[in-house]
Amino acid sequence: MENIWGKLREKSFHNRVFDSLDTLENHLEAAMRDLEKNRECVHSIVAWPWIINSLMK
Repeated sequence: MENIWGKLREKSFHNRVFDSLDTLENHLEAAMRDLEKNRECVHSIVAWPWIINSLMK
């Protein structure tokens, strides 16, 4: 999860200031939807061999 958050922070939240918590939440939801569409990026973040191996046991 930390790696996903790192990618979101890097691409969508770098040097951003939000007027309200609602604005931040809306931006986070949109950023997560965009990341969800990029399967290759998500796969590169979470599909490390040691993670896959631990889930398969």
